[in-house]
Amino acid sequence: MEEQAVVLYSAPAIGHLTPMVELGKLLLARQPSLSIHVLLPSQAYEGGSISSYIAVVSATHPSITFHHLPPTTLPPDYSTTSPHLETLALELLRLNNPNVHRALVSISETHRVRALVIDFFCTNALSVARGLGITCYYFFSSSGNSLTAFLGLPVLHRTTTKSLKDLATDTVLRFPGAPPLLPSDIGELLQDRNDRAYELLLESATNMLMASGVIMNTLEKLEVEAVKAIRDGKCVPDGPTPPLYCIGPLVSSGDGGKAGSGGGPANDKPECLTWLDSQPRGSVVFLSFGSLGVFSAEQLKEIATGLERSGHRFLWVVRSPATGKGHKAVSTAEPDLGALLPEGFLERTAGRGIVVKSWAPQVAVLNHGATGGFVTHCGWNSVLEAVCAGVPMIAWPLYAEQRQNRVFMVEAMRVALPMEEAAGEERSVSATEVERRVRGLMGPEGEAIRERMQHLKQEAQAALNPGGSAQVALAELVQSWNIA
Repeated sequence: MEEQAVVLYSAPAIGHLTPMVELGKLLLARQPSLSIHVLLPSQAYEGGSISSYIAVVSATHPSITFHHLPPTTLPPDYSTTSPHLETLALELLRLNNPNVHRALVSISETHRVRALVIDFFCTNALSVARGLGITCYYFFSSSGNSLTAFLGLPVLHRTTTKSLKDLATDTVLRFPGAPPLLPSDIGELLQDRNDRAYELLLESATNMLMASGVIMNTLEKLEVEAVKAIRDGKCVPDGPTPPLYCIGPLVSSGDGGKAGSGGGPANDKPECLTWLDSQPRGSVVFLSFGSLGVFSAEQLKEIATGLERSGHRFLWVVRSPATGKGHKAVSTAEPDLGALLPEGFLERTAGRGIVVKSWAPQVAVLNHGATGGFVTHCGWNSVLEAVCAGVPMIAWPLYAEQRQNRVFMVEAMRVALPMEEAAGEERSVSATEVERRVRGLMGPEGEAIRERMQHLKQEAQAALNPGGSAQVALAELVQSWNIA
């Protein structure tokens, strides 16, 4: 009898790959006879090193095979006015179909491919799957609230003529099941309807309706209204919505941690965890901003001053400042803390604060008893890790869909206080605001969020237990693939 396989097609950045691999592990736990194949396109830009992560997963899960697709190249006459690095990534993924076709045909020679699961960045592979008679599912690795906005994009496009960036700043955008958004809350890739990135994401949102289902990494109890609106068909008024499978919260089990710049040594306990062992329970604020989260040198000084003035204990992951414009100009150089932070800061805060260079084991830190708050860039993987650990958050978005996540986290999910930025393109945050928010979260103002996080932590565990909502959704998904 042929071995049965499910093929996962991920976008190459670590923030997309990690939840996709966790989905693979989940499928294997349910159906150990399955073979999981992950298609990995070559990277268009440096989105965090993934090789160490893949090595760990391959060693611990031999039933997961990674297929590195050959590099794709843009035609010699290609040009774009789009300012976004993601546009290049999306274009290269669009040109990847021949590679995806070859990989699927090759895997099909020795396996019965039951489904192709594609990242929402990889929308063009839908036609490849159809051509080969393979059912295709979308994997949406952000929030349910974000999915309501994504599904609503074609409607918004048809009913407006202006780009989001040209709308009045106080224009209220309404998507079913989600709190109201302002144009500036929507990710930069969707701000200009004449931008190539906008066109490609609009195409992805439209194609999603042709998928056999949408798999979403969320906890239903965290986003009740958004999930209900999607299921009730309110986000797609003029046609059917594919079945929705909420199989989350999927969080990394710690394989290589957040691969911002590779993990620490495998067997040595990181110094920051040893330091946490000596701190009072729930007393430490953890600041970490994802694999692409970088700040200017000026902003780092403001954060330092705010933390010092707050009087609270802290564990802060600092990366080298941006090497150019925008938060994507990631430097892999080790940060020079003495030069970057205010003079005497490390000495004055010694004992009650620790600054870690470039990387920390985020899941382990969040689950440590001493951690009482989390200042996050609102990346969805990080939000779910905090929910599973029961740690309240301060929402400080930097890029992608994170600004709308902040609105959802504060207004709909009630899991965070918002960090308020100054007006202007730089969106800087003052030391005063850092101090105010840290004190607020760790004091009486954060009490309601702390209670809610403890409740959601239990809900997350219940969802993942046998008979829980995530397990039921997973069973329905596997059943739809007719896997024996």
